[in-house]
Amino acid sequence: MAYDSSATKERIIEAATTEFAAHGVAGARVDRIAALAKANKRAIYDYFGDKNKLFAVVLERVLADLAEAVPPSDDLPGYAERLFDYHRAHPEALRLVMWEALEIGEQPVPAEEARTRHYQDKIAAAQSGGQGGDARTRVFFTLALAGWSIAMPQLRRMVLGPDYEFDDLRADVAQAVRSLPAQGGITGQGQP
Repeated sequence: MAYDSSATKERIIEAATTEFAAHGVAGARVDRIAALAKANKRAIYDYFGDKNKLFAVVLERVLADLAEAVPPSDDLPGYAERLFDYHRAHPEALRLVMWEALEIGEQPVPAEEARTRHYQDKIAAAQSGGQGGDARTRVFFTLALAGWSIAMPQLRRMVLGPDYEFDDLRADVAQAVRSLPAQGGITGQGQP
């Protein structure tokens, strides 16, 4: 049977997604990725370089999947609900972005220019919704409301109670997005 490098790469990316979501870049182990992928460590280094480059590939893949599944929309409350549903079904996407924030902090992230352009698409869609004001802040807070409520289960449980249902939270996220002010927000000039 011939060696299938594309299948091996795919198994490595899937295994690395699991490993990085659980442990971040610093805590991830190439040995565990190789074992889970049924590949050797040398293949990981040959195909992806180092662990940081593999993380960048994994994050790019996960974010591309998210962007395809939840495209920008001028209906921000509906977009928030779809994003909430996606993060609920695919918590690894939020975990990877959170690990990126913890490990990279304020430094530029891999593919930052391309990712910024993607967010500009979201802002353009929000602007086309006709609310006026600063679509950037509405998009930023929409992303935060949809993501944070999934990313922080302990906070959700302590504040909202252990019996608070996800369906109620989904509706409350959409309502909070609906209530975001159309006017005000970031002026771009550092003025209040």
